[in-house]
Amino acid sequence: MEVRRLETQYPIPRREVYRYLGLRKQTPDPPLQELIEECITELYRVAVPKYLYKIFPIQIDAEHNRLDFGFMQVPSVNLTKNLRDCEKAAVMAATLGADVDRLMHRYEVTTAAKSVILQAAAAALVESVCDVCQEEIRQIALGEGYGIRPRFSPGYGDFSISFQKPLIDTLQTAKRMGLTLTESYMMVPSKSVTAVIGFSKNHTVCHKEGCEVCTLTDCIYRR
Repeated sequence: MEVRRLETQYPIPRREVYRYLGLRKQTPDPPLQELIEECITELYRVAVPKYLYKIFPIQIDAEHNRLDFGFMQVPSVNLTKNLRDCEKAAVMAATLGADVDRLMHRYEVTTAAKSVILQAAAAALVESVCDVCQEEIRQIALGEGYGIRPRFSPGYGDFSISFQKPLIDTLQTAKRMGLTLTESYMMVPSKSVTAVIGFSKNHTVCHKEGCEVCTLTDCIYRR
């Protein structure tokens, strides 16, 4: 029952798994498809998806490409571009939980093929969790008369990965969802995401599944 519930709540688009596996537009042969489905079922059995977010007013110094979230000040050309005209921003974190890391590590030493497939499936699943969180944020934004921008994570462009630290600190992720950082700003559990989502009165229609699958390649907010 738990697997079916998670599949419904956080669906894994198979085409995304294939993309992460480097198959592009190819369809896997039947034996590989069967192995992928087996891995996805195992993943749902151990995953404990969680997400958190908070919404903050922001100030943008477009001339100097600096943003003030109150709890952090960010120098970034790319994030300034993404949040242009925004008055608020949500900061979010999502994770699949520590048992997913344990499962992937187990197969790293026993079954290489499953290890690779689980990495791809887990990447697709955590993005699905982010999509659910983003939709919740979008509904809040719409209720206040705002549209939202594509989510933008530390490590994209010149938005330094070091900003993982203030993001997870302000969300209290260690206490609330077991998400911590290494000294090199890598997240533990590894299948976790932090991001910023801007609120703007200038509504833009952003693809639910993000810039990676959007065909609007000249969008000024593209990651």
